[in-house]
Amino acid sequence: MRWYYVIQKKYMLATDLDGTFVGNETGLQELLHHYEEAPYEVSLVCVTGRHFDSAKTLIHEEKLPKPDLLITDVGTAIYHENRQDITWHNKLMKTWHPEDVLSIAEEFPELHRQPLPDNKRVSFTVQNDDRAVMQFRRALEQKAPDHTFIYSSHRDVDVLPAQAGKGSALEYAIEHYAEPDVHLLIAGDSGNDMDMLSLGHPSVIVGNAQRELISMNDHPNLYRAKNHCAGGIHEAWMHFYG
Repeated sequence: MRWYYVIQKKYMLATDLDGTFVGNETGLQELLHHYEEAPYEVSLVCVTGRHFDSAKTLIHEEKLPKPDLLITDVGTAIYHENRQDITWHNKLMKTWHPEDVLSIAEEFPELHRQPLPDNKRVSFTVQNDDRAVMQFRRALEQKAPDHTFIYSSHRDVDVLPAQAGKGSALEYAIEHYAEPDVHLLIAGDSGNDMDMLSLGHPSVIVGNAQRELISMNDHPNLYRAKNHCAGGIHEAWMHFYG
């Protein structure tokens, strides 16, 4: 079933925010100018680890274009016109038990819980302690199997509902909101972008990517840019659609 507010644009950029769409002002302005001059419209889907209010604040502060869709909290929430997609939300919440995750996390003082406005995900920061992260991951697999575990930038630990993640949220968004034959580019810079970069669609790892993406397996539609942030997106856009 497609919603009544299908995004009727033939091209789509689905991009992470921090370190990807944001972080290279010159590159961003050149990319946006290219889109303004293009003979087609490009829809913007922002796919971020930030929660909704934090993402909206960044978009406002950086004077970014208004996204057609905003996917937040590492893929656990999807917003269109500031309205949350309740179907996606309800699907994820069926088997999600954040209290179990928090109980297990108490055994690992190396993990510092991130303050969040709700429990759609449970997130922590850790200081260069891969061993503690892997022990936590094994404990979760044994005691709370219905979850998705993401470790990125050797710092951020996100525990999500079982069917969540940027990749699965983006696939859902494409199916329910985008034109069937949309020309897509996916952009990211860190480990929590890996699942959406691995979908097989035209994708770009920007030049300033975190180490975990350097060793990511290639696929025929994966482009590794030399330029940083939006400059790398522009480079890849020209590669695929220029």
